[in-house]
This record gives sequence, structure tokens and C-alpha cells, in this order.
Amino acid sequence: MSDVVLWVAIVAAGLVCLGIKLVGHLVPEHWLAEPRVARAAALVTVALLSALVAVQAATTGRAIVLDARLPALAVAAVALALRAPFIVVVVLAAVTAAVLRALGMP
Repeated sequence: MSDVVLWVAIVAAGLVCLGIKLVGHLVPEHWLAEPRVARAAALVTVALLSALVAVQAATTGRAIVLDARLPALAVAAVALALRAPFIVVVVLAAVTAAVLRALGMP
């Protein structure tokens, strides 16, 4: 892919995002107040964040990898389920990854 095509794609994606955001401001408020729409908007946010976490935890470049990030993510999920403070969740995940890497896991 040439640099020109790449930049055209980046600019086009940016304009599409801007357009979607502008359309969001034009939608009547009573449409957004509907419970079904509010629930769908909340679920879309969670789904996008979950997808980002999954991609960052299980891939390197274009390859799927199983390394210390996945057990660290599992530990963080358990800590969140137990309602641990966020800093504790982060520290537990970091310590898990560090220990597993020290033990030789990639």
C-alpha cells in the first residue's frame, strides 16, 4: 500500500468519524431518551472496549499469541469481579505478568 493511499484512508476515516459525531448532535433528544437506545449505546461502548482489550491481550502484529498478558488479564478480571480498587487491579495484573515472564513465559 502506498503512502498516498494510506493517508487518504486515514483522512477518510477521520471524516467519517466526524460525520458520525455531527449526526449524533442532530438526533432529536427524545430519541436518545428511549431506554432501548440508551441501553444499546451503553452496550456498544462496552463491546468496543472489550474488543480493544482482547486484541491487545491476544495478538502481536497479525499473529495470535498466548503469553503472560492473558493470565494477567484473567487476574484483573477476577479482581474487578471482586470489586477491588482500580489501582489494585492494575498492580495485580502487572505483578502476574512480571512473575510469569520471570518464570520464562513469553
